[in-house]
Amino acid sequence: MNLSQAQVGKSYQVDKITGKGPLKRRIMDMGITKNTKVFVRKFAPLGDPVQLTVRGYELSLRKADAEFVEVTEVETIEEEVK
Repeated sequence: MNLSQAQVGKSYQVDKITGKGPLKRRIMDMGITKNTKVFVRKFAPLGDPVQLTVRGYELSLRKADAEFVEVTEVETIEEEVK
């Protein structure tokens, strides 16, 4: 599953980033790297962008970019929801 298909209120672990070149570098520079946990806070009213919590900070990612982030659902920890 990719991050653009994720459900609001759930946590995921990044398996890999399928993008290449500058796109992959930009996603990694935002802190989204392999084995990182991300919590999906919400999708904007029209579905783009998606708001995430990554490494303790909030981040917005375009849905088109989120399609390049492969994830697996993991257990949500209460601290991530706050």
